[in-house]
Amino acid sequence: MKLHFYKYQGCGNDFILLDNRKKEIELNQAQISFLCDRRFGIGGDGLMLLETARDVDFKMVYFNSDGAESSMCGNGGRCIAAFAKHLGIIQEKTSFQAIDGIHDATILNNGNVSLGMQDVLKIEQHSGYALLDTGSPHYVSWVHDLKDYDVVVEGRNIRNHAAFSPGGLNVNFTKKLDENTLEVRTYERGVEDETLSCGTGVTAAAIASSGTLQGFFKKKIITPGGQLEVSFFKNKPDAAEQVVLTGAAEFVFSGNIVVP
Repeated sequence: MKLHFYKYQGCGNDFILLDNRKKEIELNQAQISFLCDRRFGIGGDGLMLLETARDVDFKMVYFNSDGAESSMCGNGGRCIAAFAKHLGIIQEKTSFQAIDGIHDATILNNGNVSLGMQDVLKIEQHSGYALLDTGSPHYVSWVHDLKDYDVVVEGRNIRNHAAFSPGGLNVNFTKKLDENTLEVRTYERGVEDETLSCGTGVTAAAIASSGTLQGFFKKKIITPGGQLEVSFFKNKPDAAEQVVLTGAAEFVFSGNIVVP
């Protein structure tokens, strides 16, 4: 099977995008894993199909690099919005369907994309870490020496801990630089490695960093792949709403590939 593909990245979180509005593309887990392989395939942290949907502009179907369909991907959502504009489906604003519901997105004048995330219904604050679901489940750990921290080893241990089985979760190691600025490194399940950034992960870290405070918050997040911004309201100490993730979503290249 020959596929025409597009490659996008959002702060170093890179994705293969396929236009499947005609529903002609059917890939199994092994084929998706092959396409995402950085040596034998195209390479990517994930793969997305853009498909048609009722009442919204399009549907986002997201797979991790291991080939399994995944929960929501924030950077992927921003990239597929940029892809939809490239295809002429949308202009500056869109509503689309993802696995966790409907999302709104806006493509800004500078090319950045703002993505509306789902409300966070529960924030569990523990000693040294927090647990919350921002479309994907996340563990946010507070560390002091983030630069030299072994994200892969420690992240894998937490991700596979029996307390979080069977699905596991994503793990974000976070350092507060000041009241409104965080540095975040993430170990992602499905990729089973550190990624250069994670949209739902930085969203989780930003919300967790507010503790039990209430009000409006806007956080700058620095990741190995670039800078993101997260804004949100908290009318309760353990929940967040009107959550928006903003950052770059850039076309990298396109091409053709034969899938075995």
